Order: sequence, then structure tokens, then C-alpha cells
Amino acid sequence: MIWQQFLSLAGSYPLALRGLGMTVVLSLISLVLGTLLGFGLGILRTGSNRLIASVIGAWVDLIRGTPFLVQIFLIFFILPEFGIELDAFTAGIIALTNLAACFICEIVAAGIRSVPTGQVEAALASGLSRWQRMRQVVLPQAMRIVLPPLVGQYVLLIKDSSVVSAIGLTDLTRVGWLVVQRVPNGLLVFFLVGVGYFIVCYPLIMLARRLERRMGAAHGEVQL
Repeated sequence: MIWQQFLSLAGSYPLALRGLGMTVVLSLISLVLGTLLGFGLGILRTGSNRLIASVIGAWVDLIRGTPFLVQIFLIFFILPEFGIELDAFTAGIIALTNLAACFICEIVAAGIRSVPTGQVEAALASGLSRWQRMRQVVLPQAMRIVLPPLVGQYVLLIKDSSVVSAIGLTDLTRVGWLVVQRVPNGLLVFFLVGVGYFIVCYPLIMLARRLERRMGAAHGEVQL
């Protein structure tokens, strides 16, 4: 019985590869766009303009405080009511990019705030512009704090990408639902789906651990 199910799963191998590829592409595009947008929002979040910082903070809190499934449903099902038609792939990219940007914004803002005030004041006394201070002094130091949680956030985003299956996008999770209709062994099918996500996420998990160890070692050296 189990052997027959494995043979049936083997026949779904091309579909599984397609789903895995969709998950990787969707996650990669969202990670790149979300990182760029998140860094920009994080810099503005710590800027001197309180109005912009407050608006960004309110949006970040809203996105972080509501379920991602609700967000993607609003983008895919509600926006057409206002004349904005989006296919499932575009809706998934927008939702994941927005989610990633909001979490990365807070990570970057925390990293920037962790830079000693004296460093910023010294750069200001040197006559550097705000952008020069940010690029040459603040961000290089903040990245030591930002990198480990940033990579960890990438892992979470890849796992969150499974939600796009709810709007019909054929990612790895959606493939699992399609296969389980032919192979009535949900435990086996979704175990393999989980293995697929693990294969994608594990290198990032190891990278995050390595960065944490390196940052911890560097911090220990400073304390000595």
C-alpha cells in the first residue's frame, strides 16, 4: 500500500518541482524588493521628520498586527472591487514584499538606533551630510546588529509564502493539496512538502546561526 503511494508520488515529481520553483522565485523576488523597501523605510523611520516616522510606524504596526492571510485576501479579492485587477502571482509578490518590508523596517530601525550617539555626533562635527553619515558611519555599524535577524526574517518569509496557495498560486503547498487528492496519505504528502521547505530554508538557518556566533564573538572581544 505504502509502496503504491510512493509510486504515485513519483509520478507527481514534475509538478512538485514546478511548485518548488514557484516558491523559490516568489520568495526571492519578495526578499529582494522587501529588503530594498524595508531599508528605505527603516532609514526614514529613524529620521528627523516625525510625521513620516509616525505614518511608517502606524503602517508597520498595522501589517505586523494583522494576519497575513487577511492581507493577501484584501489584495487579491478586495482591490478588484476598486478596479485594480491582479493575477495571483502579482498579488502574492505585493503581499509578501509589503510583509517583508515592514518587518525589515523594524529590524533596520533597531540597528540604526543601536549605533552610539557619539559616533553620529562625531560624523556631524566632521561636516558630513545626513546621507553621508548614514552611508559611511551609521549603516556599516548597524549592519552588525541587523544581519542575523535579517537572515532569520528571510526564513520566516519563505515559510509565509505558503499562504499564497490560498489564492490559487501553484506553489509547493498548493502542489501538496493537489497531490493529496490523488494520494490519500496527507501525512506522507505534507511531510515531503515540509522537507521541501526545509531544503530551501536550511542554508539560511545555518547562515543566521553563523552570523549570530560571529556577532557574539565580536561583542565579546569588545567587552574584553
